Amino acid sequence: MNNNQKDRFQTVWKQLTRFFQSEKTHKNARVTYQVIWNLTLILIIVGILGFSFAGGVGAGYFAALVNDEPVRSKEDLKKDIYNYEETSEVYFANEVYLGKLKSDLEREEVSIDKVSKHLKNAVIATEDEYFYEHDGVVPKAILRAIYQEFSNATVQSGGSTLTQQLIKNQILTNEVSFDRKAKEILLALRVEKFFEKEEILETYLNVSTLGRNSSGRNIAGVESAAEGIFGVEAKDLTLPQSAFIAGLPQSPFGYTPYTQKGKLKENQEPGINRMKTVLKRMYSNGYITKEEYDKARTYDITKDFIGKTEMPSEKYPWLTNEIEKRSIKILSVSLAKEDGYEEKDLENDDLKAQYLALADRKLRQNGYKVYTTVNKKIYDKMQEVTKNYPNYGYDKAGEPVEAGAILIENKTGKIISFVGGRDFKREQTNHATASLRSNGSTMKPLLVYGPGIELGKISPGSVSANVPISIPAGKMWRPGNYGGGSYTGVTTAREALKNSYNIPAALFYMKIINNRPASYLEKMGFSTLTEGDYSNPAMSLGAMTNGVTVEENVNAFGTFANSGDFIDAYMIDKIVSKDGEVIYQHKAKPVNVFSPQAAYLTLDMMRDVVNSGTAASVRNRLAFSSDWAGKTGTSQNYQDAWFVATNPNVSFGTWLGYDTPKSLQGTYNGLEYNKRNMYYWADLINAAYKVEPKLVDPDKRFEMPGGIVSRSFCGVSGLLPSSSCQKAGLVKSDLFIAKYAPSRADNSFIDGQYVSVGSKRYAALPQTPGEFTSGGFMLNPESFGDIGLKYVDDPGSVIPGSEKSGGVVGTKAKLNDNGKAPDPLSITISNGKITWGLHHEGDVVGYRVYKDGKKVASINAGENLVYKVGSGGSYYVTAVDIVGKESAPSQHVESGAKKTSSKEDSTKNKDDRRKDKIVNEVKKTDSKEENGPDKNTDKQPEKDIQPEKETETDKEKDPVQDKENTDKEIQGNDKNQGTVNDQEQETDKVEDEEE
Repeated sequence: MNNNQKDRFQTVWKQLTRFFQSEKTHKNARVTYQVIWNLTLILIIVGILGFSFAGGVGAGYFAALVNDEPVRSKEDLKKDIYNYEETSEVYFANEVYLGKLKSDLEREEVSIDKVSKHLKNAVIATEDEYFYEHDGVVPKAILRAIYQEFSNATVQSGGSTLTQQLIKNQILTNEVSFDRKAKEILLALRVEKFFEKEEILETYLNVSTLGRNSSGRNIAGVESAAEGIFGVEAKDLTLPQSAFIAGLPQSPFGYTPYTQKGKLKENQEPGINRMKTVLKRMYSNGYITKEEYDKARTYDITKDFIGKTEMPSEKYPWLTNEIEKRSIKILSVSLAKEDGYEEKDLENDDLKAQYLALADRKLRQNGYKVYTTVNKKIYDKMQEVTKNYPNYGYDKAGEPVEAGAILIENKTGKIISFVGGRDFKREQTNHATASLRSNGSTMKPLLVYGPGIELGKISPGSVSANVPISIPAGKMWRPGNYGGGSYTGVTTAREALKNSYNIPAALFYMKIINNRPASYLEKMGFSTLTEGDYSNPAMSLGAMTNGVTVEENVNAFGTFANSGDFIDAYMIDKIVSKDGEVIYQHKAKPVNVFSPQAAYLTLDMMRDVVNSGTAASVRNRLAFSSDWAGKTGTSQNYQDAWFVATNPNVSFGTWLGYDTPKSLQGTYNGLEYNKRNMYYWADLINAAYKVEPKLVDPDKRFEMPGGIVSRSFCGVSGLLPSSSCQKAGLVKSDLFIAKYAPSRADNSFIDGQYVSVGSKRYAALPQTPGEFTSGGFMLNPESFGDIGLKYVDDPGSVIPGSEKSGGVVGTKAKLNDNGKAPDPLSITISNGKITWGLHHEGDVVGYRVYKDGKKVASINAGENLVYKVGSGGSYYVTAVDIVGKESAPSQHVESGAKKTSSKEDSTKNKDDRRKDKIVNEVKKTDSKEENGPDKNTDKQPEKDIQPEKETETDKEKDPVQDKENTDKEIQGNDKNQGTVNDQEQETDKVEDEEE
């Protein structure tokens, strides 16, 4: 600085100093200061007052908006936030996963530690980048909402924090309004106060709506999304997969890769672009590196999408439907009990409907785990067999033959497997658990023989008539055996069950019907019995009013295997809540139905059915050998075919029939309906055996309990055999419950004489010529009322007189004299034999053969009607009736003879005339003794020696003629057998049994 400049600076400085030091300046400064200060204070006060006023108004407005929102405690908030639907899961036996039950929204809960870190970071970067910094709200979001509200902006944006979104989804609604926003802010602040950030994030990940899965079902929660979109668990999601899922909440159904049918969309660009946006935000927020970002951004996410998958309800429709139905029923009872009701109260239809609806909703929303008894491998194999079985039969009226089957473990009641039908898409009825059908002769051990043995009225050796009968039951009921025949006179209970004779079963049932044996069915789980079923005689053959399911029918057979205890079948083993609490556990409640002795004897009889009876053909079809006891069954008009059998471990049964009942009769692939069903049974049980051989084929056999004895009895009465019964060869032996073993000796046999006509025998009369009678044992039907004779149409038919019955005939089996001598016969001679036919008059009991006027043979009407002639002579034959009246001679026939000399002829003629005279005198005497009305003598003429009579053992007898005569006998039998037709079956559901 030079001198001039320095001088100017000093001059200015002096002037300024004088200005500030002058009094005038001081005075002006004081005034100015006061003005500025006052203005500043005024501005500060105005600002404070204005802010206070604005804040007061805002606070008042906010308070007014949330005035009706209750102050929620932590417990209330926790209950509301965690109250989200979760799909229930179901399991096969041994906790083998089956799948999820049907619901409107599929969701599976997952804990935060089992979620991929990429997914957590992707959600935070996309939805709430300040999640770990804010206290539930972001101020700028609040100001934005206020501005939009007061400016009436066309775009209304909501809260941007995860906490606020959680509040909106779980507590509030999706309404866009400041009222809802104010409540959302208040609740978000409280949630942040009570809960950790990880708890809030976990809940958000479980409640978010995320589009559809590969089955086309709506999904929520990241676990369901991971499994339903990519087929992995949430913890295993990759970075691109995580970014894709994190982008879905903005537009779940716009970005989802699947359609409602579970197919992949053709255009996946929206979802892919959204994934790239998420990746960019993750990179911008430092969650991933540039390298990770570039790699994930170019990744083809479409190759990770799984293809369409079947829902359990699609793959296992009958099974899942059955699980749902049973689970809902179980839960309805549980819920009702929680509300103070008892199970019987649910018999009220309205109350029942109410709790079933509540149980249905809870099952689909509460995330239960339902564990069943069904063995997956056996179930799958049985469905495969059913699909491929070739012998069901013909379609009729557009309907195929349907099938039902069920396998039950005896000691527990577990339903191991079942077959609901052949094609669920065509017919949804579960033919194993829901279809009610007549069970035919499978009813016999359950309703007739088991109860009869228990009551001491029947034993395996009990005897019954097996001939046409008529039972008064309102209107006359005439049950028939299979095919209208199979009449055996008498039979034992064991033989009747083995061969499925209907008539003995009906007669045995009439012995116990007043004891209401249907109550035994009730104990064994039959749920559709009516009052009429307790008194209907045709129930003995399966004629229920409503029918029975395959499950109930098979389940009842297990009673015999359980030594007489019924254990109800079940499918739901336990139900567990999502918190791990067991809310239901099945407990068996055995019901005693039969004594061990009665159960065993019934089983032992049913063994014969399988070993040599109507189910014998199944033996050759089995891949293993087991101690099976079972029963076949056919309903009225062949509309249902059954086979049910039990062994020491399991009971298994099958049914075939049309949904609209039609006859199954007729061959298909060379098999009748009964074999088609039994072969199906065998194929299914073989499939189960291959999976679980120890379950299906136990090493043990049924063991006979104490209290059972073996006794001999008379085969026509069931009583202890007398010496006459032994001589008649009618002694049999069988098992009895000791206290019910026969104790009274049979005394119904007496020695007597009978005649034979064809294959039948009749008691001889005092006037009957002795030459036509045979010695045997007489049976008086009046002594055998216990075998059902009061219902028998023809008591004489009970003992048909076959060789098998040892020469026994009923004393009431008599021929009536028609009051006149028989008409003459017509005979023929050929090849040295005279033949004739059975006389057309029913009272003819024998025939006499004459040669040259001399009787040379007497032939019974039950023998072959043929006589071998000797050399030369003239022959004729007469017929003799039951009281000894003889017909006029038949025409004479000549046999060939050698020529003799005149001397020989003359001598022979003299001898013949002398012999004829003697014969005529004898004949007159015979006629007086046999026909004289005043003769009551028991003396009978001695039988003629018949050296030329042809017998059954004659080495030279004509086989052709024998066949002709045999055919005649068979024809005669057929005429007398009679058949049972549909008109005679006056009960709607009476069975015609097989084989």
